[in-house]
Amino acid sequence: MANTQILVRLRQETKASFGLCKEAAEKYPDNYEEAKKYIIELIKERAGKREGRVTQNGIIHAYVHGNGTLASMVEVLCETDFVARNEELKSFAHEIALQVVATNPLYVSAEAMSAESLEELKSQWKAELVAEGKPEAAIEKIMEGKLKKYLAENTLLDQPYFKDESKTIRDLLEEVTGKLGENIKISRFERWQI
Repeated sequence: MANTQILVRLRQETKASFGLCKEAAEKYPDNYEEAKKYIIELIKERAGKREGRVTQNGIIHAYVHGNGTLASMVEVLCETDFVARNEELKSFAHEIALQVVATNPLYVSAEAMSAESLEELKSQWKAELVAEGKPEAAIEKIMEGKLKKYLAENTLLDQPYFKDESKTIRDLLEEVTGKLGENIKISRFERWQI
């Protein structure tokens, strides 16, 4: 029998389906944190299964900050128009627009970077490291670290979520994909500043 307090709290905080919350509460009747981790893992697993589906519907969300000198617009795609009208997806699009304004990413994902840009960055970093006199054996490891840091700062999906830095935007995307039961994609964004 599921602990009703845990069940209610899971439903409110994760916004996962009642069935999923009940399953987690039954599996971990006395441990809320473990039940929540279980739900997050199931949501991520289900999101991975939906990745290849066609996304031909969606929404465009615009956010204008404060005095009107900073704005962003994001396009979030999904499979059906029903989900496109869902408040959860609209809320997600708003959070992504806020993230774009706050962090100014350059790309949606690492895959969106051109191979030429990536090679140019790597050759620039390598030249800097050689000029600093770093040993050849260490250069590759240092460049891996630099690339990881660059992607975390400049690709939207790899950035830490500005409201909760323990999550990335990719984690947020997987959560909303699991909750809505469809393949969700951030296809593009734009940021303007005066």
